[in-house]
Amino acid sequence: MTRLRALIVCPGRGSYGRAQLGSLPPGDPTVAALDRFRARLGRPALSGLDRAPEYAPRLHVAGEHASLLTFACSAVDLAAIGIERSETGGGDPDGFAGGAGGRAPRGIDRLDVVGATGNSLGFYTALYAAGALDLGGAARLIETLGHYQTDHVIGGQLMYPLVGDDWRPSAANEAAVAAALDHPGVHVSIRLVGTIVLGADADGLAHARRVLPAIERGGMRYPAQLPLHSAFHTPVMAATGERARAELADLAFRSPAITLIGGDGAVHRPWASPAALWSYTLGPQLVEPFDFSRAIATALGELGPDVIVLPGPGDSLGGPIGQILVAERWRGLRDRAGFLAIQAGEQPIVLAMHRPEQRARVVRG
Repeated sequence: MTRLRALIVCPGRGSYGRAQLGSLPPGDPTVAALDRFRARLGRPALSGLDRAPEYAPRLHVAGEHASLLTFACSAVDLAAIGIERSETGGGDPDGFAGGAGGRAPRGIDRLDVVGATGNSLGFYTALYAAGALDLGGAARLIETLGHYQTDHVIGGQLMYPLVGDDWRPSAANEAAVAAALDHPGVHVSIRLVGTIVLGADADGLAHARRVLPAIERGGMRYPAQLPLHSAFHTPVMAATGERARAELADLAFRSPAITLIGGDGAVHRPWASPAALWSYTLGPQLVEPFDFSRAIATALGELGPDVIVLPGPGDSLGGPIGQILVAERWRGLRDRAGFLAIQAGEQPIVLAMHRPEQRARVVRG
């Protein structure tokens, strides 16, 4: 059995798509607990949404459903590698919890989890993975912010590549993004090294679409607007942040059990202040750019993981993480071909649990 230092990287809500339908295992205790939580709020069960006969974008992409569906998929995978944060710490007034916590990893490769981070909503899941929130607290945080979006999407988010097919920087694309940002209603939302996500109000979205040249790449057409996404991580969400701080004032954060990396690159060690985590999560994290590239680069430098594990529907983060590894020259990587060669070899760096052949490296059965 190989011992591997693992960094957990959790996906954003847009990761739950058509291919993820049917991902939640029947009878899983974590899913059952989340279903009970939703039932008390009078909302559809996650298990029912996941077992729908067909994928309905207006239903499954909506923030009030997609957010907790994504979290549920990740939480199930985290339990499979031995991470469960089910002890109640006031996160849910009814004190719901899943199964027992603290089991050792059961995989073929033993994972010594040294840290956690995530992309956008994935940071909320990382709070759970790191032990800063229990299952009830994480569900309440995610459900609250997701439900704010019900028939009330504020602005929007546009994705645009900053690199070419070879993952090398494109001066033309960078110039186009700079032109898009030359508007008071357009802001950087998420930094992914090879891709930028812009958040904007309605006028800003129209401006960005005018100045960003259309690009076809990998079967996608850019600029690509993320469906039913508000302009999170930008000043457009200031009022949402104020509402969340009022309604989640009693959300019970704890010092993390493992190192947690924020979207600003800040390192929260196991002795980190719970109050500081609350302030960041419900403050800057909502209205300032989420620098996923910086979070991963910081984790690489601070924690020196052997592998990066992507729970839940997180395999779409493989490309962005590969681009970050190349940009950081991690283990001598210099281009896309080098990263793909390592991934195809005996010791891949990134293990996406949604992919059976990679899941098999860390989970039996």
